[in-house]
Amino acid sequence: MKKRENILVFIFSIYVCLMSYYLYTNHYYNTDMEAYMGLIYKTEFPDMKIEEIHQKVYDELREKNPDFAGLGPVNPMVEEVAKGESTYYKILSQNPKAYEEELQLFVVKPFYNFINWSFFKLGFSASASNSLISVISYALILILIFSFLIKILKNYPLAFIITILISLFKPFPEAARHVSADSLSCLLLLLSFYVFLFRRNLFLAGIFAMLCILTRPEYFIFYSFLYVLIYLYRNRLQVKTAPLLISYGYLFLSFFLIQAFNQVSWSALFMNQFIKVQIYPVSQPDPFIFSDYIHFIKSKMMLEFNASYFPVLLIFIIIILANNFSFYNKKKQAQVLFFAIIYGTVMMRFLVFPSLANRMMLGFYLIIILALVYIQNSKVDIFKNSLEDGK
Repeated sequence: MKKRENILVFIFSIYVCLMSYYLYTNHYYNTDMEAYMGLIYKTEFPDMKIEEIHQKVYDELREKNPDFAGLGPVNPMVEEVAKGESTYYKILSQNPKAYEEELQLFVVKPFYNFINWSFFKLGFSASASNSLISVISYALILILIFSFLIKILKNYPLAFIITILISLFKPFPEAARHVSADSLSCLLLLLSFYVFLFRRNLFLAGIFAMLCILTRPEYFIFYSFLYVLIYLYRNRLQVKTAPLLISYGYLFLSFFLIQAFNQVSWSALFMNQFIKVQIYPVSQPDPFIFSDYIHFIKSKMMLEFNASYFPVLLIFIIIILANNFSFYNKKKQAQVLFFAIIYGTVMMRFLVFPSLANRMMLGFYLIIILALVYIQNSKVDIFKNSLEDGK
């Protein structure tokens, strides 16, 4: 690299460090933290009684943040999504049995929980372990985006500017400040695309995809559609059928392995999250009422979609793909199908879990943005042989 490019990379490195430090020191103590902390202690001390785990978790939270939800007085002005939500976390802080059942809602993210536990084994506190995952994932995503843009744009200053702008894209730092699997799953999603596009390594891309599903199981929907698309264009992508089917087999097994250990049915989870909070979702779940499900879907679909960034990104997709558009052109067709898969996945996911919270949609947002940058700059479709691009 030239001296000027080295300086730019150095400035970028400093920026990533400063942003990561800022986000870590200003992270949220959101309500998922107490569950993930409990799973850390449950893994590290399998013989510890739930009462002791409960005590350790809330003692640490009281020390770190006395205003954590459930520890202070109930705020009657808080808007509830599900009936009883305002008092739910207060009950959890006082009831170890209810807290134990809540942990079952979070065991479906085994890779995320494993990374949490790994940080704890390195000597970090349970609360810090949770926050570190999101912030480190944020930093690695920025580095990955910068590398991607350099390869595509071959222009360091432009790649630097776009990466900085993406780093300030609201859902991105918001995900980094939350204790959730959103940032880690986004990182794994981008890694699977990066490895497949630039390394043409289906096996490694499949491993990252599998870990992504083990971090957020709903990504199985997206990868299933994507593998079908890859199969349809396997000749242009130079992908053999047998390795593709084997790779998808690993994704299939990882998803259903999660379901095998999941004690909370989808119907109980839906009623708990969106209709009425259940104190004991495992042992005493409320019956699923289909009419409540339909009513909630109808009342939230338009509001959730409009509150997301999907409409504005769809505008840019249409504008960029409009040039010489023809659905009968196979190159253009592949691009259209790729974006249709993303939006179709989002709609299907909404039917299962009717929330389009922007930090949860971060992976889809970044995939759309980076794909549009690729298409606009290269003037070819995203299914062009990446090995040729690198020559």
